[in-house]
Amino acid sequence: MNSNPFPAHDQQHESRTGPGPLVVKRPEDLLAFVPLAIGFTPERSVVMLTFDGRGSSFHARVDLPAEIDDVDDLVETLLAPARRHRVSSVIFVIYDDDTVVADESAWSLHESFGAAGIAVTDVLRAHEGMWFAVLPGRPREHYAGVSFDVSTHPFTARGVFEGRVTHRSREDLRASLAPRPDEVEETVAALCTAAPLPESEVRALVLGALHGDPLAAPDLARLALALASPSARDEAWSWLTRSQARAAADLWSDVVRRVPTTHVAAPAAVLAMAAWLAGEGALAWCAVDRCREVEPQHSLATLVAGLLESAASPEVWHELRPDPAA
Repeated sequence: MNSNPFPAHDQQHESRTGPGPLVVKRPEDLLAFVPLAIGFTPERSVVMLTFDGRGSSFHARVDLPAEIDDVDDLVETLLAPARRHRVSSVIFVIYDDDTVVADESAWSLHESFGAAGIAVTDVLRAHEGMWFAVLPGRPREHYAGVSFDVSTHPFTARGVFEGRVTHRSREDLRASLAPRPDEVEETVAALCTAAPLPESEVRALVLGALHGDPLAAPDLARLALALASPSARDEAWSWLTRSQARAAADLWSDVVRRVPTTHVAAPAAVLAMAAWLAGEGALAWCAVDRCREVEPQHSLATLVAGLLESAASPEVWHELRPDPAA
């Protein structure tokens, strides 16, 4: 479990490239953009989209609390990174039915962010294919509910064209890292006779896999054994660039699905780092959780969790990246 007051606290940074920015002009555009930004369709959540920060914009999602007494914690969870990054304006989307907690969350966020000098451009509530206005000033019918369907929206089509994977829920995203029994069994068999890959060969093997060379079970077994050494593990990620991060996240997701639980902590931590570097905060948190299920105090997972909790942008990677000459 992470140290946030809510069990799911996902932050994404805008690091993906494409033919041009997605221009949001109406609520339906915003609701189509959120799953692309977060990586899945939220449920019982608050999504915060930030604008005009001193660094790159980031988007955050937290679970709605079960009790109204916990709304203040929700507000602080979102307000802290917005203040830290000197965000000037935000939009909130509340994903829930017309509940007391949803209503209290919407107005508490509006009041607290305004008091902090952060403009709240809009607040919407979405539930079961309908969106509802919250702030005053919209036509009356917007408060009664407006139907929407993101599946036919141009943003969704563009996401498919660009290869962006949007999961139906955070649980589906988490499940995408679940073991594949047949492939795990193949790796386990290879582990019986494998020797750890020498530290000096880790980077070359990973680079080859990034460039399309598939990791056969014997190579995967040797890599998994090598990653038990922190210095060998660092050879698997410390040289990554932001342009390599998406491919690295795909590679390490595959590794996490193919190794047994006894060997999953290190690959999951490397995946978390690659996902953060790719701007995929939700995937990074899922990878951190997968690692901590086996090794709760894993040092690399702790490092990535700290980056996520502070909403650190991948743009700071040049400051954090280990010196290759050291």
